[in-house]
Amino acid sequence: MLNFSRARTQPRSTRAMSLGGIDYVDPKKKSNFVGKILLAAALTALCILMLKQSPRFNSPSPFSHHEIGVTHVLVTGGAVKVLQELFPEPGRLQFIYADLGDAKVVNKIFSENAFDIVMHFAAVAYVGESTLDPLKYYRNITSNTLVVLEAMAAHGVKTFIYSSTCATYGEPEKMPITEVTPQFPINPYGKAKKMAEDIILDFHKNSDMAIMILRYFNVIGSDPEGRLGEAPRPELRVHGRISGACFDAARGIIPGLKVTGTDYKTADGTCVRDYIDVTDLVDAHVKALEKAIPSKVGIYNVGTGRGRSVKEFVEACKKATGVNIKVEQLPRRPGDYAEVFSDPTKIKLELNWTAQHTDLQESLRIAWRWQKEHHNGYGTPLAMPS
Repeated sequence: MLNFSRARTQPRSTRAMSLGGIDYVDPKKKSNFVGKILLAAALTALCILMLKQSPRFNSPSPFSHHEIGVTHVLVTGGAVKVLQELFPEPGRLQFIYADLGDAKVVNKIFSENAFDIVMHFAAVAYVGESTLDPLKYYRNITSNTLVVLEAMAAHGVKTFIYSSTCATYGEPEKMPITEVTPQFPINPYGKAKKMAEDIILDFHKNSDMAIMILRYFNVIGSDPEGRLGEAPRPELRVHGRISGACFDAARGIIPGLKVTGTDYKTADGTCVRDYIDVTDLVDAHVKALEKAIPSKVGIYNVGTGRGRSVKEFVEACKKATGVNIKVEQLPRRPGDYAEVFSDPTKIKLELNWTAQHTDLQESLRIAWRWQKEHHNGYGTPLAMPS
């Protein structure tokens, strides 16, 4: 609380008098105080008036109106850089990124922008981290998907491309995995994604929205032109993808590669995964946008149809980098499954999409080139010593 009283040295006749706890201040002092308030109010009003005269004060969002032939796409979850760089016809699609953790912020974004499409990527897959911090994944994936759908419905956005995962299938009894394979996820990441899918499908029963759900398998690789590469935040390296761990070992950031689990019921005892190049993944989104139909839901596996073991992956990484990476074998990691690879027949027949970059060593070679040229990730480039 502000206290305006102070000790005075004037004769008693000129002091403020207190009656019943109320101070009656000298009229001259009161006049000065009121004058200062009025001056401050006038200056504040002048500042507001000047700001309103500025062309940037109330300038509309560039997405508040449409240009002929331009589609406005809201991208959530941080993948906007990938799409901006790798999407064909960049002038036809304009992207904006938003972090959708607050419903009020989300509704403000939608009310100020005329979106045609939402691509919701939710959270990056760190299965190990999801077992340690499950609430983070349920919030970032399941809760935020609900917020996005509510905003889309409220503002009439009619096309939704959802980034899901093969982790929703868990560890099926039969391979390869088709889109009708039962979904029994075994880790919080997969469970959160399946919950989000269920929300989407329930919502769609009474909606004319065009919805595409793409279930990614294991994404690897970099942009062949060198614009994008894998650079996880330092605190997530321990939970990162095998490609990032291999590159960290090859660069000497870590002393070697830790392979968790060598006693699975697979050909060489290590986990088997379907590795999809990021360039093919972007192409799958192009095809999904082209084929999205109002009032329809399309669900597709995005994979190569071929499984590669962790041991195969490490050997390919050694050849791609030219580094004899030291490997340490450790017990299984909670939440991992032995073997997962896709049957991409449906996406081929319905979207005319097939993975083109299926040479694992070549994908890793291109990704390694980016690593060498960006030793500091997306910070100031620091070329690795050759």
